[in-house]
Amino acid sequence: MLLSATDLEKLRGSLIVSAQAYPGEPMRNPQTMAQVAASAVIGGAAAVRVQGIADIQFTRSAVEVPVIGLFKDGHEGVFITPTIHHALAVANAGAHIVALDGTSRERPDGKSLTETITAVHERTGALVMADCGSLNDALAAAEAGADLIGTTLAGYTGEREKTEGPDLELLAQIAGAQLGRPLIAEGRIHTPAQAKSALDAGAFAVVVGTAITHPASITGWFDQAMRG
Repeated sequence: MLLSATDLEKLRGSLIVSAQAYPGEPMRNPQTMAQVAASAVIGGAAAVRVQGIADIQFTRSAVEVPVIGLFKDGHEGVFITPTIHHALAVANAGAHIVALDGTSRERPDGKSLTETITAVHERTGALVMADCGSLNDALAAAEAGADLIGTTLAGYTGEREKTEGPDLELLAQIAGAQLGRPLIAEGRIHTPAQAKSALDAGAFAVVVGTAITHPASITGWFDQAMRG
């Protein structure tokens, strides 16, 4: 099923939940992640974001909301769905929206962002979410044909300082540029108040991951606070 403009519009003002676990963790299992995603939908998530081909496949079977899929390969540089091969694999696994690195950094396969987005559109019909780290990234990603713009990489590419919470300044900058496509706030959104602030700053929708779906991090926050 491909997403229509009407389907996408239904995500306006909504919460998108990212269900991901790191390698070596007890929950690093595709079926488990699909169950976590399904639980988030019961709580009100209008869409989910998952990593890995098997995770996408299991999640598509577990939920009836849009699935944003990605494929992490490595840990540094361009590693979020870094090549056309990765992007097509994500779309063919069933992702309605393919999330990929939307920065100006060189991609491992030498292809441009425009070439990558075009390949996804023409070969699969899936939409593309560009994970950006700056206003310039967002402008270039929109020009390259991205359907959604995310602030996922704000503070991780060296262009902007890493903020304590969401980069509301960047959100406001991108929103002010009026790119004509949904702006998705993502990254370091740890409280309901921060999620609301992201919407107020101009976000179309908000992605929350760690604060909802990563027990190890949440437990660590409590433990650290209690230890003073």
